[in-house]
Amino acid sequence: MKKLLKKLIPSRLLAKIAPLWHLMEAIIYQTMAGFPARNLKIIGVTGTDGKTTTSSMIASVLRNSGLKVAVMTTISTDFGDGAGEQINPDHMTTPSSKTLVQNLKKVKASDVDWLILETSSHALAQHRVLGVPYSIAVFTNLSHEHLDYHETFERYRDAKRLLFKKTRHNKRGLQVGVVNADDESAKYFISDCKNTVTYGIDTGDLRASDISLHSGGSRYTAKINDLEYRIECHIPGRFNVYNSLAAVATGSILGLTKEQIEKGVASLSGVSGRMNKIESKQGFNVYIDYAVTPAALENVLSTVKETTKGSVRAVFGATGDRDKAKRPIMGKIASDLADFIYITDDETHTEDPVEIRSAVIAGIVEAGGTDKYREFDDRGSAIQAAINDSVSGDSIIITGLGHQTTRNMNGIDEPWSDFDIVSKLLKGM
Repeated sequence: MKKLLKKLIPSRLLAKIAPLWHLMEAIIYQTMAGFPARNLKIIGVTGTDGKTTTSSMIASVLRNSGLKVAVMTTISTDFGDGAGEQINPDHMTTPSSKTLVQNLKKVKASDVDWLILETSSHALAQHRVLGVPYSIAVFTNLSHEHLDYHETFERYRDAKRLLFKKTRHNKRGLQVGVVNADDESAKYFISDCKNTVTYGIDTGDLRASDISLHSGGSRYTAKINDLEYRIECHIPGRFNVYNSLAAVATGSILGLTKEQIEKGVASLSGVSGRMNKIESKQGFNVYIDYAVTPAALENVLSTVKETTKGSVRAVFGATGDRDKAKRPIMGKIASDLADFIYITDDETHTEDPVEIRSAVIAGIVEAGGTDKYREFDDRGSAIQAAINDSVSGDSIIITGLGHQTTRNMNGIDEPWSDFDIVSKLLKGM
C-alpha cells in the first residue's frame, strides 16, 4: 500500500504528509497492541556509527552482571527468551512501527530486566518509537550521513536529539544521557537530558588513558571520579575504545561492580561484520566491516593502517539511493589512507552502478589517487583481485556490507556474503 502511494503522490506533497502518516501508523499499531513497551526498562543507542557495537557491548556488560537482556540492532534481535539471536532480515536499524510493536510484545513476554534498542534518526523522525519509554539514552557520534532524507546536517542532528528528549520526559525512568564528550555535537545532546554522564579520550567524566592499540583490540584505563577500570576490548580500533567507554559508563550508571563491567567488555569477542579479522596462510589479513559512512571508513582504514606492516588494500563502493554527497568524500578518504583501492558495488538499489562508482572515483582522482585504484563491476572479482595482489604483511579491508547475507541490486535482493566469498577464495589458494 505504502509503495503504491509513493508512486501515485507527487514527491513534494508526499514529503509534507509523510510525518502525519508515520505518526498515525505508530499510534494505531501501539494502541492495538496496548503499548507493549509500557513498564519496560529501555536503553536507547543512537549516533552515526558504532550503534550496533555499542549496543552489543552494553548487553555483554549487563549479562555478565546476571541481568536478563533483550537486544534489537541492525544485525539481529534477541528477545531475551533464551532462543538466541535472530537475523534482522530487512537491514533496518530500527524496524517499522508494526514490526517494532510485535518485537516489543515478545520482549515483554520474556520478562527481561533491560531492553537495548538501537535507535535510528529515521525511527525518531518518523515516530516509530512512539510509546517507547527510554530510561537511558546513549550517543556515540555524529557525522555526514542520511542527508538524502534529512536534507541538512542540523535536521539530522536534531532527529537524533529526540531520543534524549524522550528520555528526559520518562517520569518512571532514570532519565540519564550517556554522551561522547569528544564529539563536536556533544553539547546539544548534553543540554537535552536532565542528567548526563560524558565519556571520551580527550574530555569527559569517564576518560580513557594509557591506551594500547593492537590488531586484536585495545587495552586502556578508564577513570571516573575515584573509580578506575582496567579495560580489555577485543574489537580493534581507537573508535571501539569510545564504544566500550559508552558501555562502561552505562554499567556505572546502573551500579554494576568494577569486576562486572571489566568482565563484560572483555567477554565480547566480536560483533558480526564489525572489524572481523580473517587470517590467511599467506601471511596477510582480511578485515570485513560494515562502514557505510565517511567517518566509519576513515576509522577502519586508520585502524588497519596503524597495525599493518605492508600495504593496505581497500575494497568498497557506495550504496544506491542514499546520500550521494558522501560518495566523493569516501573516495578521498580511501585515497588518503589506502595504498591500493578496488572500487566496486555495495548495493545499487534502483541507481545506475556506473554513476555510483564514478562519484566515488571522482573523490579518489581529486585527492591525487588516480594511479592507485581499479574499477570492478563485479564485487567478487574486486575481492579476488585484492587477495591475488596481497603478500605477507598486507591487510585488505572490505567494507559496505559487513554482516549482510543479501544485497539489493537493481531493486532485487540477492544472496551475498563477503565472509563466504573471502573464505572460498582463501581456501582455493
